[in-house]
Amino acid sequence: MNELTKAINNHLSCEFQSGHTYLAMSIWLREKDLAGFSAYMQNKSQEERGHADRLMAYLVDCDEQVELPSIEAPQRSWESTQALFDQVYEMEQAVTASINRIYSIAEQAGERSATAMLDWFVAEQLQEEAEARFVRKRLRLASDNSAALLLLDQQFLDGTALIAVKTSPDGLRK
Repeated sequence: MNELTKAINNHLSCEFQSGHTYLAMSIWLREKDLAGFSAYMQNKSQEERGHADRLMAYLVDCDEQVELPSIEAPQRSWESTQALFDQVYEMEQAVTASINRIYSIAEQAGERSATAMLDWFVAEQLQEEAEARFVRKRLRLASDNSAALLLLDQQFLDGTALIAVKTSPDGLRK
């Protein structure tokens, strides 16, 4: 197995572990009656599985071996919604670092198809980190104000929470 294939297979564990962790976060948030945040995390969990699917399809299409990783049971509770989103941001930074490592390997190997495929992941990670950073800042502003937390939760529920992050500087939706 070549170095690029190993790196992609290793990265699969990041995607699956993140998806599993987001699912645990969704459950915890739902238990706290934060339905908007919970739905957001449920969606994030599904997105991570989609990312893994994309990488597995690439490996299969290149006639490379896919190695499904084992994943650990995720953390089950957090001290606060702020602490939960702090972890989200850290996980996304780790995923970005892993994608960057794979990209470097692909560039060194001259694997243009891999770098083309990974370009999507680079853009995706920019968005993922921006969203996590934005929510962390909003939660810091809310601090211990439960009304502010509920308002932000409602914005997630009605789909307006991340409009500022998902809108380009020219005002167009991304």
